[in-house]
Amino acid sequence: MKRFFRGFTILWVVWRYGLHDMVLSSFNHPWLKGITRVLRIGRKWTEPRGQRLREALEQLGPIFVKFGQVLSTRRDLLPPDIAEELSLLQDRVPSFDPRIAVQTIERAFRKPLAEVFVSFDEKPIASASIAQVHFATIRTRAGELRDVAVKVLRPGMLPVIDSDLALMRTMAELVEKFSADGKRLKPRQVVAEFDTYLHDELDLMREASNAAQLRRNMEGLDLVLIPEVFWDFCHQEVMVMERMNGVPINQVDTLRAAGVDIPKLARDGVTIFFTQVFRDGFFHADMHPGNIQVSLEPESFGRYISLDFGIVGTLTEFDKEYLAQNFTAFFRRDYKRVAELHIESGWVPPDTRVDELEAAIRAVCEPYFDRPLKEISLGMVLMRLFQTSRRFQVEIQPQLVLLQKTLLNIEGLGRQLDPDLDLWSTAKPFLEKWMLDQMGPQRLWRELKSQAPRYAKLLPDMPRLVHQYLARNGSNGHSDEALKELLAQQKLTNKLLQIIICGGIGFVLGLVVLQVLIRIRLF
Repeated sequence: MKRFFRGFTILWVVWRYGLHDMVLSSFNHPWLKGITRVLRIGRKWTEPRGQRLREALEQLGPIFVKFGQVLSTRRDLLPPDIAEELSLLQDRVPSFDPRIAVQTIERAFRKPLAEVFVSFDEKPIASASIAQVHFATIRTRAGELRDVAVKVLRPGMLPVIDSDLALMRTMAELVEKFSADGKRLKPRQVVAEFDTYLHDELDLMREASNAAQLRRNMEGLDLVLIPEVFWDFCHQEVMVMERMNGVPINQVDTLRAAGVDIPKLARDGVTIFFTQVFRDGFFHADMHPGNIQVSLEPESFGRYISLDFGIVGTLTEFDKEYLAQNFTAFFRRDYKRVAELHIESGWVPPDTRVDELEAAIRAVCEPYFDRPLKEISLGMVLMRLFQTSRRFQVEIQPQLVLLQKTLLNIEGLGRQLDPDLDLWSTAKPFLEKWMLDQMGPQRLWRELKSQAPRYAKLLPDMPRLVHQYLARNGSNGHSDEALKELLAQQKLTNKLLQIIICGGIGFVLGLVVLQVLIRIRLF
């Protein structure tokens, strides 16, 4: 019954904002086009379609708002006007009753609130669609008092999410079946991605582990602070972390008045992003101004503070290497190499002409080089690249969706901090150094060190394995033949080892020469 009423509410909102016209007009069935014409009779909408969609999602509630936020990152799937409007969506969610937060905490830890926290401020400091945050004080195992932030999951979220997701899946199946663009838009895949993000955010233990991993990764960088997680006070519905004191990054005038070097702050943000993406393959994927602050404390003055780790992105070694090569080729304006990489990776059909793809990419990217950030838009560049990708039937890569979203967040932060920032020149040295680390002797040495324990274990076992082999074959009366076979295999192995060693030496020497040539800019 609840699903029925929810479905009726959704249909009413769809009718009120004219979303049915947007949806049905994309279908190529004659009878659906006829229904569309009938439903238009006597109705006229003055607001743009993107605005109507955004307002409808806001009225449907936080789950649909969050879906619109995720959908706004898929500029490869949406018309530009809708993508831009959905990017304006924000969580406009009132806080829930603090007494419910207290009940959640007491249920999670099975003890009264006073036995969990030394003090607890029932007035929430922040509220979003999934959880809200309170300040508190704890006593650690060592007896130390620590100021903390307590994140409490909004009650009753799972049934609401599952109900709305079921309806979204049904709508996605209808769109994929009847819409002319259904297969290209991949609506079921989009809903599946959204399902993953939402359920990950509902488990605060997962968010706590994300925070701990990012904190370890960023320890040696000295550019960003990640709050410490207090595991004794964490639960699926409650997360307790170090309380951070900072100024929201969008309060640029306040930061400048405090003496923060704003251009350096912008450059540091680029360095943090590329370090997390290319070095670690594990990056904060929700970097809007509400989650990023700047410390004004003397011991950490001018450093970033990252908050809210419910959404993180991960990349494989292949993804990192492919993206780094693409970025490096872009920065060098080597559009032919970019086109070749797309074909080599299988992202475009193998019969794609390199020269045509090269020309299309050049037309998108060339106008934006040598310009400060205030004169370019990564969102526009990405949008035009996605339009080009549709023309060349580029396969959509789900693992890069969060990276696209984070790139747009970085652009927004950069524009607020330093509109004169040259993003290309800031990122290029980092990527060139990363590529040298991946291709040079350092990479080979790291691989040898990582495999050394395996070979150290195998070598002492060789005499025993040879003895077992000879004994087993000797008992069958074939010891001479076995010995001859073993000797032949040994000779072959020796030759292979010689080839590998000589090839390895040659490879290392070649890499050293290549590294020198790159450093003196002959390539």
